[in-house]
Amino acid sequence: MITLKSAREIEGMKKAGALLASIHEQLRPLMVPGVTTMEIEAFFDKKITEAGAIREQVGFEGYEYVTCVSINDEICHGFPAPNRVLKEGDIVGVDTVLSLDGYFADSCWSYAIGQVDEEGQRLLDVTKKALEVGIEQATVGNRIGDIGAAIQAYVEGEGFSVVREFVGHGIQPTMHEEPSVPHYGIAGRGQRLRAGMTITIEPMVNTGKWQAKIDSNGWTARTIDGGRSAQFEHTIAITEDGPVVLTQQKD
Repeated sequence: MITLKSAREIEGMKKAGALLASIHEQLRPLMVPGVTTMEIEAFFDKKITEAGAIREQVGFEGYEYVTCVSINDEICHGFPAPNRVLKEGDIVGVDTVLSLDGYFADSCWSYAIGQVDEEGQRLLDVTKKALEVGIEQATVGNRIGDIGAAIQAYVEGEGFSVVREFVGHGIQPTMHEEPSVPHYGIAGRGQRLRAGMTITIEPMVNTGKWQAKIDSNGWTARTIDGGRSAQFEHTIAITEDGPVVLTQQKD
């Protein structure tokens, strides 16, 4: 069931989103060669807990960690570990969900570690722009398919591919609500967008084929051809005045 949020509820989600965005901003100086993914995990654990928020990914369908930290060919759901060390040129996605006073926020950001090569930088630039392209379509009266179609057309036009196995979703009053928000599709199809809907848009973009395979841990998805992947995600409110990004970071 899709629930329409009141102005008060959206304001609560905005506060949760501002907290999550702030933690991502504070993470930036830590994303350098030599840092372990478990140090990233500990950073988010500490910041979320100190703020009085809840680490919503812990225990979700058996997941054990505060964050997903996905490196290079890992599309999503990478496990943090003390022996996973960031290296020069890596592309690293950090994803988490928190709630503050009962209000949810979900955001993933991809980071370049040191200097990445030209293709890697293009991947990051295109993926971030794909998120913006999708958000532009998140207006009252449009349909879910308009979001996916715009993202797919842009990404494929840049020579990359869009992952299809993992999609955005509604959010609030729990982490995952209806509707599903694919990052591919046909314009004019799907659920019509209404004021008060809150969703995530989170394109995952690959340098090679779009298909994923799952590691033996049952969670981590990676590209089938070893190509690199990147992801950017925001939590969005659909309003009569246009889409409102609830997890907006400072530039």
